[in-house]
Amino acid sequence: MIERHVRAATLRAAQDEMRRQGLHVFEAKRGALSLGDFLPKTRRVISTERFLLFNQELLALVRAGLPIVQSFDIMLERQKNLRFREVLNEIREKITSGVALSDAFAAYGNLFPPIYSTSLRAGERSGDLEGVLKRFLRYQKMIVSLRKKVVGALVYPIILITLSSAMVFIMITVVIPKFATFFEGFGAELPWFTQFMISLATGLRNNIIAVVLGVALTIFLLNRWVATSGRLLWDRFKLRIPLVGGVLHRFAIMQFTQSLGTLLAGGTPMVPAIEIASQSVTNQLVSTRISGIVQNVREGEPLWRSLDNTGVMSDLAVEMIKVGESTGALTEMLANVSEFYDEEIEARLSRMVAAIEPLILVFMGGVIAVLLYAFYLPLFRLSTVGQDQ
Repeated sequence: MIERHVRAATLRAAQDEMRRQGLHVFEAKRGALSLGDFLPKTRRVISTERFLLFNQELLALVRAGLPIVQSFDIMLERQKNLRFREVLNEIREKITSGVALSDAFAAYGNLFPPIYSTSLRAGERSGDLEGVLKRFLRYQKMIVSLRKKVVGALVYPIILITLSSAMVFIMITVVIPKFATFFEGFGAELPWFTQFMISLATGLRNNIIAVVLGVALTIFLLNRWVATSGRLLWDRFKLRIPLVGGVLHRFAIMQFTQSLGTLLAGGTPMVPAIEIASQSVTNQLVSTRISGIVQNVREGEPLWRSLDNTGVMSDLAVEMIKVGESTGALTEMLANVSEFYDEEIEARLSRMVAAIEPLILVFMGGVIAVLLYAFYLPLFRLSTVGQDQ
């Protein structure tokens, strides 16, 4: 009889995890909480880029003919990230004790994508671990490349918004109070809009701490809501945002088709491949709709028809998948779909940035113009009164 420690959301989940490792559970109980349990989950997640580098090294070592345990020993010596090294060492111990490589990674489902352990399992069954790692690396590189394109496209608009917001904040909290003091010296009656802006600036300046705390609390609660019950509604809303929604929709389709193609090419059966590929889709609305086709496919309905009935797959993707099914080249056609949408997303990102940049400039210019109007209008009136006198 042995004692094991497993990190899971519930006792039932912990028991299921131990059974998947081939262990018989006699008793399960909650352990004491540590400081790490209160830290944000992002602190404990392995970055995609670091995991990509790990798999590149693993592929090179496997290709060289080294055993898995020896490969892990080499990679452990080179790994500088303490958290990742700790996880890799635990995985190595599992492998040494007789646990399969795929099951060892599956035990850390909160750190690694489900498609990875499933692909490894298919490679172990077929004896083609090298081929599976190659296909997974191709999949990961495409996802990482696309994410970098999205981030790169958003950098300039974010800089514009940040600088413009900072300018407006300085005008409201610094410039406007000085104008208010200047106007008080004349004792003239100010226009209602100018009075409103002065009151707003005074209120913000006197309650700046409360405002900052309120904004921070709102962001925190919104993030909590999105991470729990509000995720589906939030993802539905994102797909309806002009310009952005189209890009996110195509990204979700690309994630699914690329994941499904990778799993099928590795020898994973259709139904479990669909289940896992749907989990790889980051948009929960699309993921939920796609996962709902599993029963229909299990009962013999063609994949293309089931996907068409979800209402979240584009007509082009459905048609290409239909051709792939009818010709027996589904894996190749799924790869074509993901490559097509990769190029389509890049083109849409360029158009989106080209459209957003002038909109941001016009909007922020309008805001600044309104502020200037509110405080130069009294000056014009004062100069007019002086000329009349």
